[in-house]
Amino acid sequence: MAVLSDAERFALWAQWMQDNTGPIAITKAELRAAFNAADQWAEDNAASCNTALPQPARASLTATQKARILTYVIRRRFEIG
Repeated sequence: MAVLSDAERFALWAQWMQDNTGPIAITKAELRAAFNAADQWAEDNAASCNTALPQPARASLTATQKARILTYVIRRRFEIG
């Protein structure tokens, strides 16, 4: 997967600002930079994440399925603290 387009990053950033329920201590530009960095990190570490998966999952699952697994794990980790 490639990094998100500028328009896609903007849409995510705008959605986060609508969904966020508490105050933040950074500017909108600093928050946007955080979204850009998180997207770049995902791109830079995709191969490492894929390598961490055991076979046969690594070879059998699609990139979308692997990303969905990672999304579920990260979401749950933050839900339970």
